[in-house]
Amino acid sequence: MPADTFEQLLDRIASQAGIEPGYWDIWGRHHDASTAAKQAILQALGIAAGNSEELEKSLAALTRREWERLAPPAVVCGEAGEQEVPLTLPVESLGEQARLAIRREDGQSSEFQLNLWELPQAAHIEMDGRTRVRKLARLPVRLPLGYHEISVEAAGASASVRFIVTPERAWVSPHVGRGGRTAGIAVSLYGVRSARNWGFGDFSDLLQVVDFAAEQLECGFVGLNPLHAIHNRRPFNTSPYLPNCTFYQNFLYLDIESMDDFEGCPRARQLRNSPEVTAEIAALREAQFVEYERVSVLKLRFLKILFVQFLRERRTGSARAREFQQYLDREGDLLEKFAVYCALDEHLHRLDPNAWIWPHWPAPYQDPASPETLAFRRKHWRSVLFYQYLQWQIDIQLSAAQKRARDRHLSIGLYHDLALATDSFGSDLWAHRPFYVHGCRVGSPPDDFSPKGQDWGFPPPNAARHREDGYRLFAESIRKNCRHGGALRIDHVMRLFRLFWIPDGRDATEGAYVRELSEDFVRVLALESVRNQVVVVGEDLGTVEPAVRETLARFGILSYRLFYFEKNSKGEFRRHEEYPRPALVSSTTHDLPTLAGFWVGADIAARRGAGTIGDKEFAEQTAHRADEKQKMLDLLFEQKLLADGLPRLAEAYPELTGPLHNAVVGFLALTPSQLLAINQEDLTKELHQQNLPGTTWQYPNWGRKMRFTVEQLGCDPEARGYAEMLRNWIVKSGRGNGGVQAAE
Repeated sequence: MPADTFEQLLDRIASQAGIEPGYWDIWGRHHDASTAAKQAILQALGIAAGNSEELEKSLAALTRREWERLAPPAVVCGEAGEQEVPLTLPVESLGEQARLAIRREDGQSSEFQLNLWELPQAAHIEMDGRTRVRKLARLPVRLPLGYHEISVEAAGASASVRFIVTPERAWVSPHVGRGGRTAGIAVSLYGVRSARNWGFGDFSDLLQVVDFAAEQLECGFVGLNPLHAIHNRRPFNTSPYLPNCTFYQNFLYLDIESMDDFEGCPRARQLRNSPEVTAEIAALREAQFVEYERVSVLKLRFLKILFVQFLRERRTGSARAREFQQYLDREGDLLEKFAVYCALDEHLHRLDPNAWIWPHWPAPYQDPASPETLAFRRKHWRSVLFYQYLQWQIDIQLSAAQKRARDRHLSIGLYHDLALATDSFGSDLWAHRPFYVHGCRVGSPPDDFSPKGQDWGFPPPNAARHREDGYRLFAESIRKNCRHGGALRIDHVMRLFRLFWIPDGRDATEGAYVRELSEDFVRVLALESVRNQVVVVGEDLGTVEPAVRETLARFGILSYRLFYFEKNSKGEFRRHEEYPRPALVSSTTHDLPTLAGFWVGADIAARRGAGTIGDKEFAEQTAHRADEKQKMLDLLFEQKLLADGLPRLAEAYPELTGPLHNAVVGFLALTPSQLLAINQEDLTKELHQQNLPGTTWQYPNWGRKMRFTVEQLGCDPEARGYAEMLRNWIVKSGRGNGGVQAAE
């Protein structure tokens, strides 16, 4: 047989590495992955692919790696399926026995032996003149849901397997199952205004939002932006969707004055009442946009004073000191590395004000395991402990917010958001570098909103490394963000199936999709969902393969549907009864125009003002928007949500009027979708969206504050009118707390 050509070899190894040969765009056109893109992605994965000789060697190395290990590092199986471990052995060893030792997650252990010749065979290969076979070792004991460890010895080799048993479906809350539906309000917590906060929405503000949602709206949940830790540096480091750390939260959300240590600290209370601090807090409250740096400086000043106060108490061995130690023990190495990073970042930036990111640090400190880093940790233990203390305080206040939500009978409580991205120069990349692929960035192919595609600028995850790790770090990312909530949104849930990789030095039109270990990731997600009793919503917008939504539905993960995007094959907006039931429905997201902004074209004007489009594109998008508005208006009249006496032409409505606003909210409430989320901006008819994709300094991204303070939400006549409108639809559509309980 003739030898494989270069292209055939490249296609074979690209397929093994998960690189898809091409994709269909939203306009129905197919794009083949280029040879250069495949080679660059393989190179980033550490696979040589420059010529046929390199490809042949790489294929041989991959095959050898797969067939020479006794057992895989991780096995993920459903609780209803077969529980078995694949064993790869030389054929001459089949007359021997295998010894398996199981240590269950709860500590119970058992051992047993199996005759290799009796095990069913799944595959075989001829390699280096020898035959190797793959046998399936079925476990003689049934393991429960959880993470278990299995040690295997056979044929003179040994292996450790992390054996993960998962449910067949994610958690289904009784309040959104069996036909029940509920609704909630989504807020950008950093932008919440109040008469008492320090210019940045905090967890005490969240308590008031919860009360408002319960009393004025009869909601089942309060949705939040990702609370992840960020660098709090404008304009590049304030996006909650590009965090410093996905496992821990931003200390700016702490309410300083409600901390236990504040009450017992005369120095902090005296400083709080000083003219200097009083004036600064007043200025931060009155600022048009969130002043991240100034709030950070102010809060850190107080937090360090309170930490010193706590250190004194800690030396007495108080109950709080013991609680803190228990928290540290629970968090372990994950928090330790984050806190060391924060302490190093602060220390090295103080020494060199130009050292803004860890690649600017002295080389030894760029390695979390270097002797120099370990020496720093020992010397600066108080600084490290300070950043651990901050996360403990966050945990206390966030826990109180979820408790308040459940006490106020919000059926779900807090609805959290897990970002897809992590800052390339943040703690996650510093501490967990092997879990990311270098040489590529994640993005998306061209679509209506981004004709040239999108480059999100962060590295893709290394799925093979996650598997080698037994999915521990992935499970922690879900677990940490499930905590103190009843629902979790997975930003860009397609990450669990495939991501669009853009090789360095190329733009988004030259990228390719790379498949993930989707079944394993989805099953681990389902396990964490059930264990934490958290409903999972998968943000499945953009280019989505039908199989992705089918898998999400099979596992009980809710889809994410937006009013702007739900259209039929004719390009018409779908009727409300055509929306799927297993879904969350909403009007918009942080990256899209608000309802009022959509109607007046505020987003289009913002793009032109930011320079991301020119006059020609502005005219084209404005004309297209006029067509969309008319289609929207036609739908609302067709579904009897607008009275016949009103004008039927969109041009008769220069702004989002009361009837139109009411009609759109009513339309969304009447869908069969189990969850309804109304953004705070859409509740109060605000014009401007939180983020304008493709911009940094050109637009005040992630800095817009609420139109009303939390105090005004309950008493301002206009705000109360908006609340009454939403509440009426929540109750009328059967989504209110009373309606949900009755549905049970």
